[in-house]
Amino acid sequence: MSSSFEKHQKRKLISSYFSVVLSIALVLFLLGLLGMLILNAKKVSDHFKEQVVVTIYLKDNAKDVEVKQLEKSLAMADYIKSTEYVSKEQAAEFMKAENGEDFMDFVGYNPLQNSIDVHLKADFVTSEHLEKISAEALNKNFVDEVTYDNDLVNLMNDNVKKISFWVLVISAIFTLIAVLLINSSIRLAVYSKRFTIKTMQMVGATKQFIRRPFVLKSVRLGIIGAVLALIGMAIVLFYLNKTFTELELLSNPVLISLLFVFIFALGIIITWISTHFATQRFLNLKTDDLYY
Repeated sequence: MSSSFEKHQKRKLISSYFSVVLSIALVLFLLGLLGMLILNAKKVSDHFKEQVVVTIYLKDNAKDVEVKQLEKSLAMADYIKSTEYVSKEQAAEFMKAENGEDFMDFVGYNPLQNSIDVHLKADFVTSEHLEKISAEALNKNFVDEVTYDNDLVNLMNDNVKKISFWVLVISAIFTLIAVLLINSSIRLAVYSKRFTIKTMQMVGATKQFIRRPFVLKSVRLGIIGAVLALIGMAIVLFYLNKTFTELELLSNPVLISLLFVFIFALGIIITWISTHFATQRFLNLKTDDLYY
């Protein structure tokens, strides 16, 4: 009978520890994913901003020397990421591939113009900079027109600001929820040992002596949960980096390492603080209050 009771208590204890580790791992994993999103939010927004193309259309009488000088001056500018010269023949081939038919068969000639596609660095993709670049290009007598999607640029910049704000708000809320969930799991685990705590206190054990094994056990559980969370984060990060290679998610290993260290430390700190206060609560309770 006693052996059966001990086995039952042992199973309950293992189940309690398992639930604590699982809750810690899941919460830290989600918190880590949110951290990765914050770290890469600017990189993702920069990637989309740098896809905006400013197209400088050249007149047919533009000389090769003039075009090359314009390309060179653009390439040397601090705000330019890359430039690409597109001849009217290349533009015609592109339209043919896109539409599946040769429009020149109907027109009889190539009405397209030679052009230079310009990609700006993300920080300079604003309406003000685009207008300035457009005005400078149009001052050249061999430039016919400059086009870019100004509405898209404004929409993109507005959305980036809104998303950045809400990501910070959600991060703060989620961090609070994470702390509360882990704290709740730890409190439940300590609650199951409340009579043991009170018994040790009644035979003369100091609060620090009673608290120490509970804190060490919870910290070990926190480390296990944090390690599981980090393994999950590493798998997700590896998959995303392999799927979206253009984002170069692993290009800054220092920040990624700091995030992993932060998540690991958070698992230890939260479990230590939660266990400290949970045990302190039961140490301060009267014996009769343990039954409520």
